[in-house]
Amino acid sequence: MNLFRTSLSIWLWLLASYSFIFLVSANDGNDMYHNDLYARGNGSSSSHTNNWAVLVCSSRYWFNYRHMANALGMYRTVKRLGIPDSNIILMLADDAACNSRNKFPASVYANPGRHLDLYGENIEVDYRGYEVTVENFLRVLTGRLDESIPRSKRLLTDRNSNIFVYMTGHGGKEFLKFQDNEEISAHDIADAFEQMWQGGRYNEIFFMIDTCQANTMYSQFYSPNILATGASLEGENSYSHENDNDVGVSVIDSYTHYVLQYMERVNKTSKLTMGDLFTSFSVPKIGSHPGVRSDLFQRPLGGGDAMLKYGTGEGWRELGEWVGREQEPLKVRQAQTGERRAALVTDFFGGVVDVDIGEDTDQVESSASEVKQPAIKGSPKPPQRTRQTLPRNPGLPKGLPSVRAWASFLLIGVIVSAVYVQR
Repeated sequence: MNLFRTSLSIWLWLLASYSFIFLVSANDGNDMYHNDLYARGNGSSSSHTNNWAVLVCSSRYWFNYRHMANALGMYRTVKRLGIPDSNIILMLADDAACNSRNKFPASVYANPGRHLDLYGENIEVDYRGYEVTVENFLRVLTGRLDESIPRSKRLLTDRNSNIFVYMTGHGGKEFLKFQDNEEISAHDIADAFEQMWQGGRYNEIFFMIDTCQANTMYSQFYSPNILATGASLEGENSYSHENDNDVGVSVIDSYTHYVLQYMERVNKTSKLTMGDLFTSFSVPKIGSHPGVRSDLFQRPLGGGDAMLKYGTGEGWRELGEWVGREQEPLKVRQAQTGERRAALVTDFFGGVVDVDIGEDTDQVESSASEVKQPAIKGSPKPPQRTRQTLPRNPGLPKGLPSVRAWASFLLIGVIVSAVYVQR
């Protein structure tokens, strides 16, 4: 009997030792897992491998012609700079191009001279008319779509994706109207972005909105790696730019007009920064006070001293609304030492020209092939995109499965010994 009790003690001691080793290893591994999760926000460089755009016109009716022109102007710009239709989600709540009051059928123009048709023959609208709802917009962002929804209506992003989200319509303090029927709040968008971050659906987001009191729409954001800008302060309107007497309505909003005007200077290999874009804002021209929020964004904005003085030029009634102004000098110093690179306009508006990931050659090669051969929208064959996912059991060292096998053997021995001793 003493022999079996001694044997049982040995079995139990081995089992306890294994349990201790397993717990320590798992905890260390979990620490590595969480460090990897939050390391995505270090912002050392633009480590993205693909760019996407979500463009939303939330207004209906002919008199909101300018909002459709706003969205179509952004659509043309991101396509010109290299984002293919397969990576663009375009939501238009009304079809002004085919409205019976349109003197120029199947066309949408953004200036009285009508030099450029924004609708044209090469446009793919993903959600139109009554499909443009708050629910569909949030489902697109979070990926919570029914299986029946085709690939062309899905935002197929991953943790290496930079996303440009543009919204235009009628709004107020922390809300934007959808088709005069419902509203989306700043909290709704903030929570959707957090779900995207937790789900590994983006690397960085650039959020731009043109509506009245636009800057309040990004006031509730709390997720990492988001840069935001809006057309107007709280309590301030966003104004139309100019009318077309033949069309009979305003054809574009002022803020979007000057953003698009600046974007005409940008090409696919441009080194212009987001700070350069922001410092181009002119209050006397736009008629409102655009804002910037960069406290959640890890990289410097660029733009030099002009950006550091943002909101102090002609026409600014008060210091320009810039949330994150205090952190920018530190980010600039880190950029000077090579720790971080300034955010470029093409990091969000263009196709990926180069990939800044050195540790995984296979991913770089697959990303490069994706840029050279963009997917055709609606194609049944999924495009080959890189996706860095965290392992299901990040805390288990490579040799631990064999240890677990031995532990199972030891556990069986303990059970057999215990039964024999009882007898």
